[in-house]
Amino acid sequence: MDHNSQLLKGVLDMCLLSLIAEEPSYGYEMAAKLKDRGLHLVSDGSIYPTLSRLQKAGLVEGYFVETDGSGPPRKYYRIVGEGRDRLAEWSEEWKMLQAGVSTILNGGEHD
Repeated sequence: MDHNSQLLKGVLDMCLLSLIAEEPSYGYEMAAKLKDRGLHLVSDGSIYPTLSRLQKAGLVEGYFVETDGSGPPRKYYRIVGEGRDRLAEWSEEWKMLQAGVSTILNGGEHD
């Protein structure tokens, strides 16, 4: 696994939770949104285990929606209260981490 994949793995939970907070979505849809927003390294194979982990942690809930008859029902995910709280925490932690890394990469200069 390359370095970019390792970096992304560490923030995929937060990114998926943020997408779900915008609107309930299903796995393939989230993969497309991530790619549209510049995260091209995410595969469907990494999204579904992450969604399952978020659901087991009580941050999202899954539910099925019937399609227009062209396939099986799709499993959608929606954020719950604890998920919103966790996303707020992760967002603050991310901002602090990002600021610290930027300072280090800028040779000690603050942005």
